Formats: sequence, C-alpha cells, structure tokens
Amino acid sequence: MTEEALDDIKVLELGSMLAGPFTGTLLGEFGAEVIKLEKPGKGDAIREWPPNKEGIALWWRSISRNKHSVTLDISNPAAREAALKLIERADVIVENFRPGTLERWGFAPDEMLKVYPSTVWVRVSGWGQTGPNAQQGGYATIAEAFSGLASIAGYDDRGPMISPYPLGDYLAGTFAALGAMMALNSVRKTGRGQVVDVSLFEPFFRTLEAMVLRYDQLGEKKPRLGNQMEEDVPRNLYRTADDGWIAISSGSQVVFHYLLDAMGRDDLKSDPRFSSAGKRVENRDAIDNIVADWMRMLPTDEARRRLEENKMVAGSVFEVDQIFDDAHYRARNAIAEIMDRDLGELKMPAPVPKMSLTPGRVKWTGKDMGADNDFVFKELLGFGDEAIAKLSQAGVI
Repeated sequence: MTEEALDDIKVLELGSMLAGPFTGTLLGEFGAEVIKLEKPGKGDAIREWPPNKEGIALWWRSISRNKHSVTLDISNPAAREAALKLIERADVIVENFRPGTLERWGFAPDEMLKVYPSTVWVRVSGWGQTGPNAQQGGYATIAEAFSGLASIAGYDDRGPMISPYPLGDYLAGTFAALGAMMALNSVRKTGRGQVVDVSLFEPFFRTLEAMVLRYDQLGEKKPRLGNQMEEDVPRNLYRTADDGWIAISSGSQVVFHYLLDAMGRDDLKSDPRFSSAGKRVENRDAIDNIVADWMRMLPTDEARRRLEENKMVAGSVFEVDQIFDDAHYRARNAIAEIMDRDLGELKMPAPVPKMSLTPGRVKWTGKDMGADNDFVFKELLGFGDEAIAKLSQAGVI
C-alpha cells in the first residue's frame, strides 16, 4: 500500500455546502481519516445539487469522496456525549456554521481547547469570526463581490462579473487546509492547538496585491479590461479563422518579440509605441488590434504552430470534451477514475498536488447519509447496541 502523507491525522468535519467540506476533501485525499457529520433527515445540501444522474447528485460523489458519512445532530443535548468523544479523538475539526453557532450549542472552540488543548479548530465563514459583518450570512458570490475582485473583472461597458461557479468556496477551502497544516505543525512543536479563522472574502483579497498597493500608493483604481491585463500587453483571448480561441500573454519585451517573430512583424520591434512594457500598456488597443487581426486570418492549429515554433507560449481555450481527450491531461493523470457503487466508473478531478512519495488518491466516492454510523459509533467510539439505540430513539442519529 502506498504511504499516505496524512494517514495519522483524524479530521472531524461539521457543516455543509462547499468551503468547509472542501477543506475536509483536500485533507482526506492525502490520507487523513475524515468523519463527516450531518444532521439526520436533512443532510448536506450538496446531496441535492445538480447535475443528477438517475436521481443521484454527481457533485456529492466528488466533494465527499474518501469521507466516512455519519449522522449526528450535535445541536441536540442528547448527542453531546457522542460529539465530545468525536472531538476528543480528532486532530482537526472543520466547521463552517455562522459564527456563534457552535458556542450556542455548547462547543465553543475556545472552551473546547481548555479540555482538548492540542486540537486544531478550522472555522470557515462568510465574513470571519470577528468584525461588524460576522453575523451576516455569507456565500462565495457575495465574497467575490466584497473582495474587490468582481470590480476589476468583466468589460468596462458591461459592468462587473463574477465566477460562473463557487470559486470563493474552493479558494477558502484551500486556504483552510493550508491553515490546518500550519496549525498541526505548530502542535507538533508546542503541543498547543489553535483556531484557524478563514473567511470567504479574504482569500480573494489576499491575491489582489497589485490592486491594493496601487490604491494605497497612487490613489488609483485598477481598470476593468475584460480578458486583458493592465500590466501585460498584449494579453487576451483571440478568435481564430475557424472560430477557435487562443490565449497569449506577453509579460516581457523578450516574449513580445517572440510574438512578433511568429506574426512576421519585425517592423514592429522598432515601433516606438511598443518599445517597452510601459509603452505597450499606453498603446494597448493598437497592439491588441494588430494581434487580433493576425489571429483571425489563421486556423487555430496553424496559429498555435507558428506561435510555438517561435517560442511564444500560447494555448487554446479548451472545452470539457477536449480536456477528456487531451494527451497532457492523461499523462498527468489529472482525471481520476473511481468505481461508484451505483453509477459504475466515475471520472473526476484527481488530487492536487502531485507528490512523489505520498500521492493523494480517491479511495471511494461520497456515501449515502449515515453509511458509516455502525463503523464510527461501534468500532471507533466503542458504543454498544443499547447506547446506539438510545441515540436513535432521541432522533440524533
């Protein structure tokens, strides 16, 4: 059996939807034991999200892969003993309730750390645990808007744009998993656990370094330029003769000259409008139109061939069917294939990053609600049949 990087880490996942659960998914892909709790009867809302096949939610099969599915209503006092046993054995607890919810149920992380001092509590919420907005509901869409990213995305004449999927949840989940790893390393050195507080908007904001510095030092706002980038000209998606699209980026003068070589436009190398990165920014529309006109004359494959032969990095805009057929995706094993008990073979994104000694893997797809109740309550927690029957009668499992 391949060694797993996190096979000594136990994770208790609370909450639902995407950001918190994606944190658990990332840890589980690299060997952590992840126990996902759901409230009986309701369950995680992602169980009902489309797309569906034969009444089965496909998204759920991926976001909850490698997790043990357990029902336990921790808001009910009758579940407290079982909940504390799960907390006691966990190295990391991931939750994404609205701030104050765990406190209301009697599981305040600051209080729990007094009893279980080496536990890492990862708290993901829309606005973070503090601040005037903390008690508001939060979703990735609102976070993307609040972060400032939406204000610079899209075209100036059409208004701001946001991602067509919950990017904020996945980005926050990634930062939360990173925070869990840093906190676990601190536990290794000091024996002390801590709270990792991740909002949905701050991971976006963290990546907007140039926008923030520009406003601070120059009092300027970053313009909305569609697929272009203010500092990198020409950089765009260009339509080709056969209605394909090619992406290029010209971050340096050397790379820009590669582009001119591919286009057969040596004359532009001495054009004062394009003599430096700064000049190209000033004359953005002129060079962008020249490149666009050249691209429109060539089929996609021919344009890419000329660009690549001249050391210009370029890429076609891939549709998902092209991704499934692509040799590089196959060589990278970027698409995992896993047998599902109901649907047969499923393909889904493989774990990232690639690790030479302890690679991530998909062991099973998301399970039915409560599928691992017996395993967790009996084998891991040591509850007998009578104790489990009482929990069932109380409606907490």
